Amino acid sequence: MRIPDMTCDQLAVRFAVLFPHLDERQRRLLMAAEARILGYGGIRAVARAAAVSETTVRKGVFELEAGGEPLGRVRRPGGGRKRVADLNPGLRPVLLVLVEPDERGDPMSPLRWTVQSTRALAGELSRAGHKVSADTVADLLREEGFSLQANAKTLEGGQHADRDVQFRYLNEQAREHRDAGEPVISVDTKKKELVGEFKNSGRQWRPTGDPVLVGVHDFPDPQLGKAVPYGVYDLAANTGWVNVGTDHDTASFAVESIRRWWHGQGQIAYPWATRLLITADAGGSNGYRTRAWKLELARLADETGLTITVCHLPPGTSKWNKIEHRLFSHITMNWRGRPLTSHEVIVNSIAATTTRTGLRVRAALDTNTYPTGVKIGDAEMAALPLTRHTFHGDWNYALHPQPCPDIPAARAPQAAADVWDQALLADPTLTGMPHRQLDDLTATLAPDGDTQRGRPPRLAFPEQVLATVLHLRVALAAEPLAVLFGSSRTAMHRTLLKNRRLFEAHGVTIPPATTPPAALATLQARVLTLTNESDNKIKTTC
Repeated sequence: MRIPDMTCDQLAVRFAVLFPHLDERQRRLLMAAEARILGYGGIRAVARAAAVSETTVRKGVFELEAGGEPLGRVRRPGGGRKRVADLNPGLRPVLLVLVEPDERGDPMSPLRWTVQSTRALAGELSRAGHKVSADTVADLLREEGFSLQANAKTLEGGQHADRDVQFRYLNEQAREHRDAGEPVISVDTKKKELVGEFKNSGRQWRPTGDPVLVGVHDFPDPQLGKAVPYGVYDLAANTGWVNVGTDHDTASFAVESIRRWWHGQGQIAYPWATRLLITADAGGSNGYRTRAWKLELARLADETGLTITVCHLPPGTSKWNKIEHRLFSHITMNWRGRPLTSHEVIVNSIAATTTRTGLRVRAALDTNTYPTGVKIGDAEMAALPLTRHTFHGDWNYALHPQPCPDIPAARAPQAAADVWDQALLADPTLTGMPHRQLDDLTATLAPDGDTQRGRPPRLAFPEQVLATVLHLRVALAAEPLAVLFGSSRTAMHRTLLKNRRLFEAHGVTIPPATTPPAALATLQARVLTLTNESDNKIKTTC
């Protein structure tokens, strides 16, 4: 039985008050009496409270039980066995060197790469000529302010300079959507779960001695595989939707989960919604660098007619995603200690999750296949109706529903090629400025920008300025711009980098379009047409 810490504290106070008035034998007898009252474990507790060895307390117990008469004398001052640290003044400094943190300790010490237990430290000290026991080492370490310490998970790595600003921006976007009655959801993939007779962390009430028996090894069942729960949490309604997949965690699966939430819950809760705000982690299947994520969201925007805005949490901050502690944590608590023997058990356990604050969850099984390694070309990315926010357009962007074209989709690229006019690149709806203003901007930048260094540029300076404006205004990347202007990817990348610096030096700001201009569809179709030609290919990446 472990003696409560409160009892030890009370004993320490009692001893501190009485010991100055007692001789050595009386102290031993007092400690012995307290140890006998406490019973099992009392000797150790009293020794800790009195800051003496257990041998001293045990000796007092023997004297008390022997019932001997008072001796009439006490030990003379300074008598008794000397402490090892007093007899060996060099012991303490050597011990402190051994337990120095790794970055400051002796690099040649064998203890640097081993567990520094008191037994190992005592052995190393003995080899160095300081014979000492493990208990004495422990006493010395406590005197020097040491204690057993576990690792503390506090280091988050390098923090992005705009981390806090992005959180404020995300909260503002969420507040604006929520105040307007538009849905705001938090999405993420929960930890993949093994399906079958496998151990699940946690405990639940069962008859004593009758635990649920599970497998010794956690090798996935080839027939049942894993479950991939993708969650959607509605911040305003405090409701959750979990799509339990049986295949891969891909961007297509992530957007399909959001699609199922919209048709199963969102459309009913927000019948007049025109916008949807999604808050997501920076990585994974819904990461801000994932092309397929944006492509699938664009398709969802077309299907639903919603303008879908996405705000990503800064890298390394996924633990602050709302869905983690408002939905996933409660699911984990609900099925703790229960082997997830089938997909039905997983779905039903998720759907049964509730909280006293009103959380309600729905779940469904998704048996579709979601292949990995899908390639998304630059032309497809250029054709997306995507606009980036002024602040961190890589983390904050919107996908817009496209109006139904008058020309059949199969005929759109050919029709764009038939009506193509290079002058369309300078259309005011694309550049955001009249032709005269674009000419004035070119003339202002020409003295510093229209200079030739090294090899001749592929594009004239007015075309370079126009390409940069389109890049900043409608988020056209270097690859599709290279196709439209008949340049190379390398030259276009170099041009955009140089001109962005030139614009900043002159204080020129090109705000991104709030909605994709209608003329952008013609540019996108032109890129698709030229990209499909055998003699004009642009790089295709994931």
